[in-house]
Amino acid sequence: MNILLVAVVALITIAFAAQVSQKVGVASPLILLALGIAIGFLPWVDPIELEPDLILEVIVPPLLFAAAVSMPIMDFRRELRLVAALAIGLVIISALVIGFVLSWLIPAISLPWAIALGAVLSPTDAVAVSIAKKQGVAPRIITILEGEGLFNDATALVLLSSATSAALLVDADALNPANLLSDFVIALLIAVAVGWVVGEVGIRVRSKIKQPAADTVFSFAMPFIASIPAEHLGGSGLVAAVVAGLIVSYNRNVRMPALNRRFSEQNWHTVELVLEGFVFLIIGIQAFGIFEKVEEGQIGLGYALLLALLLGLITVVVRTLFLAPLLAFLNHRQTHTRARMERDEERLRLHEERLAHACDVDPELLEARNMSPDQWNVAVERWHRKVERGWRQHRRRGNDLEYFNAQPLGVREGSILVWAGMRGAVTLAAAQTLPFATPMRNVLLLIALVVAGGSLVLQGLTLPWVIRLVKPQMAADAVNEQEREHLLHVMHSSLKESALAEALHSSAFKTPMPFGGVIGATSIQASVTDGASETAPTGETDGRDLVPASSNSEMMPEQRALTIEQIRVLALEAIREQRQALLEARNEGVFSSDALETAMKRLDQEEIMLNIG
Repeated sequence: MNILLVAVVALITIAFAAQVSQKVGVASPLILLALGIAIGFLPWVDPIELEPDLILEVIVPPLLFAAAVSMPIMDFRRELRLVAALAIGLVIISALVIGFVLSWLIPAISLPWAIALGAVLSPTDAVAVSIAKKQGVAPRIITILEGEGLFNDATALVLLSSATSAALLVDADALNPANLLSDFVIALLIAVAVGWVVGEVGIRVRSKIKQPAADTVFSFAMPFIASIPAEHLGGSGLVAAVVAGLIVSYNRNVRMPALNRRFSEQNWHTVELVLEGFVFLIIGIQAFGIFEKVEEGQIGLGYALLLALLLGLITVVVRTLFLAPLLAFLNHRQTHTRARMERDEERLRLHEERLAHACDVDPELLEARNMSPDQWNVAVERWHRKVERGWRQHRRRGNDLEYFNAQPLGVREGSILVWAGMRGAVTLAAAQTLPFATPMRNVLLLIALVVAGGSLVLQGLTLPWVIRLVKPQMAADAVNEQEREHLLHVMHSSLKESALAEALHSSAFKTPMPFGGVIGATSIQASVTDGASETAPTGETDGRDLVPASSNSEMMPEQRALTIEQIRVLALEAIREQRQALLEARNEGVFSSDALETAMKRLDQEEIMLNIG
C-alpha cells in the first residue's frame, strides 16, 4: 500500500512540475530535482537507495529509443561526424583527464578507480535539449545535442566497465588502449547488429498491426527487445535501443499507418514525461543519504564538495578545449567540400557527354571490344545509372553544404554547445554501479551527485540567460516562402501521373474537398488538375455518388457516377505518392527537417480523416 501511495504522489508531483514549468520558465526536471532534495531532507523521510540497474536497464533504454525515433534522420546523418566525436572522443578524453586529476589529488584512489569516476561524469543529459528548444535555438544545435546524448551514455558505460575490471584486477590490461578500443568496437558492432535487426523486424511487425493501441504497446517493448539480447551477447544495450529507434524513425512514414504513428507519438510523450520525472525526483531524494554517509567517511564533507566543484569545472574546460578546434576544423572542411563539388560536377558532365556519344556506337568499335549491340546497350544503361547515382550524391552534398552555410557553428553557437553539456540521471545511476570494494565509494557518489545536480541547476537555470547573452542563430519562426513553394511544386509534380489525376482529367465530375493539399495548397485536386478542368467543390453530397456538372443524359453510362469510396481510395493513393516524394526529397536533403515534418503531419491528418470518414 505504501508503494502504491508513493507512486501516486510521484505521478501527481511530476504532473505538477510539468504544469509549473510552463509558467515559471524552468525545465520540469530541475523543479523535480529541487523538490526531491527538499523531500529527502525532511526528518520523517527515510533514505532511499534505488537499484542502479533499474535506471540503466529499465528507464534509460525507452528514453533513448523515444529520442531516436523523434530524431530527424536527415539532420542526424549530416551531423554524424560531430556527434561521433562528442559521444566517443570527448567522453574518453574527459574520463582520462578527470581520472588523472583525481588520482593525483587523492592518492588513496588508484588511477583505474579515478578513471571509472571520470567515465561516470562524462555523459551529458538531455535536459539541455528541452531548454534550448524552448528558447528557439537553431535546429542544428538541437540535433547535435540530441545526437550526442543518444550515444555518449554507451561510451561511458563501456569505459566504466573496463576501468572497474582493471581496478579489481580482474583484467589488469583492461585499460590498455588496444584492449579498450577492441572492447568498445565489439560492443558497438554487436549493439548495431542487434538494434538493426530488431528495428527492421519490429517496423514490419508494426506495419501489420491495425489497432493503434496494440501498436503502441508493441512499441513499448521494442527498446527492451533490442537492449536485453545485446547485453547478453556482450554489446551495449543502450546503443541497440538507439539503433532500433533510428531504424523505426527512417521507415515509419512508409510502413506504418498514419493513425498509429500519431497515436504512438502522443503516448510516448507521456511515457517520457513520467520516466524522466521519476528519475530526477529520485535523484533529489537520494541526496540526503549520500551527504550523510560522507560526513561519516574518511574525508570531510567540505573537501569532498570542493573536489566535486573542481571536477565539474574540469568537465566544462575539457569540453571547451575539445569543441573549439573541432568546430574550426569542420568549418574549414566545408571550403574543401565546395571545391570538391565543383570538380565532381565537371567530371559528371564529362561522363554525360561521353554517354551521349556512346548511344551512336560504331560497329567496328563493338567488334574491337568483342561486344554485341545488346551487351553494349546493357553497359550503357549501367553507366547511365552510375552517372544518375553520382548526380544524386552531388545534389545531396550541395544541399548539405547549404544546410551548413545556413546554420554555421561559430563562437556563439559553440558557446551554447559547451554550456549545454550538463550532467544528469545517467551519471548518478552509473555511479551507483561502482562496487562496494571501491575505495572511498561514498565520496565518489557524492562527487557524482554534486557534479550532476550542480550542473543541472547552474547550467540549466542559466542556459536561457546565456542564450540571450551570446545570441546564437535562432530557429526560423516558419517555413520560408521559397522553400514552401518548392515543397508544393515537388508534391504537385508527384501527382501528375497518379490515378487520381487521371480520374479528374478524364471526367467533368464535381468532387468534394475533404482532403486538402499540404502547407497551403487548396486541395489535392488542385494539385493534379492544374487548371485543366473546371471543377467546383460541392457543399453537400448524398453520401453515395458524385454527379457530373453536366446532365447525366449527355454522358456514357459508365461515366454517370463516381462513388465516394472510389474517390477516397484515389485520394489515399495520392497521399502515398506525395509522401513518397517527400521521403525522396528527405534522402537528398532538399528541404529542412521542420518543413518536411510539417508536410508529413498534414498528410497524416488527411489520411486519418479519409480513413475515419
